[in-house]
Amino acid sequence: MFSRSIKIAPSILAADFANFGAECRAIEAQGADWVHVDVMDGHFVPNLTFGPAMCAAIRPHIKGIMDVHLMISPVDVYLEAYASAGADVITAHVEAGPHIHRTLQAIRALGKKAGLAINPGTPVEAAAELLDMVDLVCVMTVNPGFGGQSFIEGQVPKIARLRQMIGDRPVHIEIDGGITATTAPVVARAGADVLVAGSAVFKGGSVDAADVYGKNIRAIRAAAEAAVG
Repeated sequence: MFSRSIKIAPSILAADFANFGAECRAIEAQGADWVHVDVMDGHFVPNLTFGPAMCAAIRPHIKGIMDVHLMISPVDVYLEAYASAGADVITAHVEAGPHIHRTLQAIRALGKKAGLAINPGTPVEAAAELLDMVDLVCVMTVNPGFGGQSFIEGQVPKIARLRQMIGDRPVHIEIDGGITATTAPVVARAGADVLVAGSAVFKGGSVDAADVYGKNIRAIRAAAEAAVG
């Protein structure tokens, strides 16, 4: 059932790399709606993170949605591997290749929800002809490649324009980059409903102090929900 209620998707890029299974269980137990996996290839973005094998390894530890964000190019050749690894949502960048429509078709053909990501320098109009092909549009509010970056305020009008473009389509607006209890209300008011947060969720906590994760998740959710009533 599609819903525009606020969903918090902690990015495990900020988790303890030596303890991913327990980290995934901990954030879900503390109220995370989705688990966000940032895949980077050292080519499309200047960092190297996770492959399909890691996704497959953590899948049994995730009860809910595994949201896989592919910051890689080329992307099409890896879609089946991430689908087989258990991704529920697979998001590809409009900038990652010349045939994004084909990529989105391929994701859906694999039985997965299709996401489209847009970098800060890409106009929102790049999504206009693709909105009937997607289940989610991810607006990057930092330049992709690293966690812990500052929120780019200039992306907020883009979110609002995207919300107008989507209309009554069942398409989520996800925001990735610099989300905190301070920035969450800003993007929620503009129309976002899936908020990716890394440092803001994991900071100060651990598997042995998971209540901190819960406190952080609740703070971000409450701030966003208060902004939209």
